[in-house]
Amino acid sequence: VIATAIGLLYAVFIDKSKGEKVLKVFVFMPVAISFVGASIIFSFFYDYQQGSQIGLLNQIVVWFGGQPGNWLQVSPLNDALLIIILIWTQTGFAMVLLSAAIKGIPEEQNEAAELDGANAFERFRNVTIPGIRPTIIVTWITISIVSLKVYDIIAATTQGQNNTGVLSYQMVGLFNNLPPQTGTSSAEAVLLFVLILPFLIVNANNIRKQRLGL
Repeated sequence: VIATAIGLLYAVFIDKSKGEKVLKVFVFMPVAISFVGASIIFSFFYDYQQGSQIGLLNQIVVWFGGQPGNWLQVSPLNDALLIIILIWTQTGFAMVLLSAAIKGIPEEQNEAAELDGANAFERFRNVTIPGIRPTIIVTWITISIVSLKVYDIIAATTQGQNNTGVLSYQMVGLFNNLPPQTGTSSAEAVLLFVLILPFLIVNANNIRKQRLGL
């Protein structure tokens, strides 16, 4: 939800602005980075060590007179910090899709709303949002599916420690145990499929309605 919302707001703010293409590139660049690569980048950002800090987050805390901490071991803060990695990698994806949808809205609709006295926020709420609602739903569903099956971020940062385990990581861990707990691992794979299935159904129905012009 957060990645979709940020991508939407950013797409609206830079629409038809000077240097729009450059502004899009900066936000889209993280999409080209793998989850492992993004996780390593943020691991350095969150890094904690005794003495001089190399992690930017802890260094900022020190500059403001605070005490550095091993944030990825502090629950539930560590969950929020890992969620930030996913948001960073998916916001550009949302921005590109939603920006394309915004450009597909007939300009006459915005002009008519402006002539009727609608301000920028009212045009956004009454013209832009209804005009791109199907794309918003598709974007949100796609990112939601990614978040449900995310594995790389956990594997590259905390290895599931300190209450940061997710279903997909636990599934792989059980399968790799000696002896492998294949029954439980398979059950979790089925559960993951069941959780993702409603998103797929809604997405398919939404695409069908778009094609039929409903």
